[in-house]
Amino acid sequence: MLVLGLESTCDETACAIVRDGTEILSSVVSSQINLHAQYGGVVPELACRRHVDVMIPVIDQALSQANISLEMVDLIAVANGPGLIGALLLGLNTAKTLALALKKPLIGVNHIEAHLYAAMMSHPHPMEFPCMGVVLSGGHTSLMHLTCLSTHTIVGQTIDDAIGEAFDKVAKILNLPYPGGPQIERLAQQGDPKKYPFRSGRIKNSPLDFSFSGLKTAVLYATRKLTLSEQDRCDVAASFQQAAFQDVIHKTVLAAEQTQCQTLLFGGGVTNNQKLRHLFAVQAPQYQQLWPTIGLSLDNAAMIAGLGYHRFLSKGADDLHLQAFTRL
Repeated sequence: MLVLGLESTCDETACAIVRDGTEILSSVVSSQINLHAQYGGVVPELACRRHVDVMIPVIDQALSQANISLEMVDLIAVANGPGLIGALLLGLNTAKTLALALKKPLIGVNHIEAHLYAAMMSHPHPMEFPCMGVVLSGGHTSLMHLTCLSTHTIVGQTIDDAIGEAFDKVAKILNLPYPGGPQIERLAQQGDPKKYPFRSGRIKNSPLDFSFSGLKTAVLYATRKLTLSEQDRCDVAASFQQAAFQDVIHKTVLAAEQTQCQTLLFGGGVTNNQKLRHLFAVQAPQYQQLWPTIGLSLDNAAMIAGLGYHRFLSKGADDLHLQAFTRL
């Protein structure tokens, strides 16, 4: 089965052709980093306008790379949430139009679940359920207990900033360019992670939930007192990164213990961070850890098409009344 996947939940416009849920024939992503860099973050109105401009060219390029025609596609899969409502609707209406014109089935895919499926696509051997899904991205921070591909329960999530958003805001405090994650990671390699006693927030009566807003504010107050040298910036970056990641590791392990999971499944752009992977390997070696490849960790349509294939087999097609949703 050839599945055409579409992804437009935020600031990437993506299309991919995937055979039988795993074989990626093409994956095209049009990034908007240069567009939003001058603002230090995503501007929703500008993101939507760019989706309009590049949606059709991205689809054409994906078909060309896969060496197929639209008529050869068997299923249209689209990310219908969560995300920015305008961006979601552009991708969803494109998918509905294709499904209607081509008389092909349509399937909606949860963007967060797809991030976790991306890690499965990155490993050739089938994994065992249940597992603990860890989604770490610019827009999402969630712990999800998965009992199968189509069933999950959220056991922890951020109550304010997503972890990737916190990285971007701290980067702005340190006068680093957007996106902030790679910049913080680069500086942190030369810094002392114990120089500043930063801590992530604790949520009363919700030990698995996250709060990064206070951590970000602590960085702001610490830097206000200093005329920052380059070494100071490295130390702040390293201390912030260490505090954020230790919080993620602690709560992930706690969630895995409570749900008796032996496998950790990671998804989202923050999982590209090599320090995070090293800390998990050292501090949680008792768990099988499945990480996505770099090409599948950021927003892409291959993960949408891959998971869409399995959802279609298990539940059948959605109809043209399929709606977009902005939150989990």
